[in-house]
Amino acid sequence: MMTVVERIPANAGSLSVAQAPTRSRDGVIDAMRGVAILMVIGIHSLPQPLDAIWAKSLDAALRPCVPVFLFTSGYLTTLSGRVPLAKRLKAALIPYAIAFVAAYAYMALHNPAMDHRLGTTLARFTLGYVFVYYYVFVYVCCTFGLWLVFAVSGTEQPARKRIAALLILSIGCGLLAGSYIDPAMSRLGASDALLDEVRMRDIPFWFSFAALGALTAMFADLSDHNMRRALPGATLAAYMFYAAVRILGLGDAATYDSTAFFLYAALFCVALLAVQPSSPLLGWFGSGSYFIYLWHIFIVMLLRDHTTLHQLGGIASFAVCGGLAILLSAAALLAVRQFASARLCRWLGA
Repeated sequence: MMTVVERIPANAGSLSVAQAPTRSRDGVIDAMRGVAILMVIGIHSLPQPLDAIWAKSLDAALRPCVPVFLFTSGYLTTLSGRVPLAKRLKAALIPYAIAFVAAYAYMALHNPAMDHRLGTTLARFTLGYVFVYYYVFVYVCCTFGLWLVFAVSGTEQPARKRIAALLILSIGCGLLAGSYIDPAMSRLGASDALLDEVRMRDIPFWFSFAALGALTAMFADLSDHNMRRALPGATLAAYMFYAAVRILGLGDAATYDSTAFFLYAALFCVALLAVQPSSPLLGWFGSGSYFIYLWHIFIVMLLRDHTTLHQLGGIASFAVCGGLAILLSAAALLAVRQFASARLCRWLGA
């Protein structure tokens, strides 16, 4: 198996496309995204609130889903050596705008007192404050971050060192933001609800996963057998620590941007890449992961709002909700790809 170091020459000053060719679709990366989108559906299918220990433990196990998407974005960016900013923003924002309209209509139908003022609506769109779309805002900001790192580094020979230095610094800044944004805002009198919203959108913290993916592409040799054997054990240990922090409320027990979460999610991303998943089914899910992310939540919300799913009990309702969300999302993706035009598929993120 060709290592990452072999795929990126040591003298690749500008990391150009010619120096680091990549295929139009990477089966391993698509499979990683397939794992991540199934984890997303799992999180959203859990009964709320997360009172039971099993639910908190499973939620903690599934939380690296968003880091996987950001990690692979940074990884592929470094392999290609460029950030096609306009193309990525177009691919992210057009499908999001369509899904936002549908989500907004759903929320309005279920909440007659909903605030429809223009400023509020624009804030909802910009920050992704409908359903679970705040990660679109996170992805867009991280894409800008990657573009900025590569833009300021230049194209001459020392560019590789400058890129690496900026990425390492950004990880440090992300961990600092995750550690101190909560107590700083609390001291200023911010409410718990506001703190939760801010920490979900803690861009420096989320960007640290894109930076980690880029650094992995530049320096990591994941074909080393000793490392590949050690990574699963280290990931399991990090998960147990993160889950214990959340269940027992030890220190910073935040769901999103704690140091414990970074350690677990970072190891999970690297370990998943080292495993080199190559399942065609997972790859198919991964290739349509953005479509599934935007539309699966409608299935989950319909099941919660218009069925008696909660009467089945926690584990049974999770299994039914998650299973139906996966099956119906896959059917919708298959139908769109089968019957829609290529342009409509792009507009829907499929």
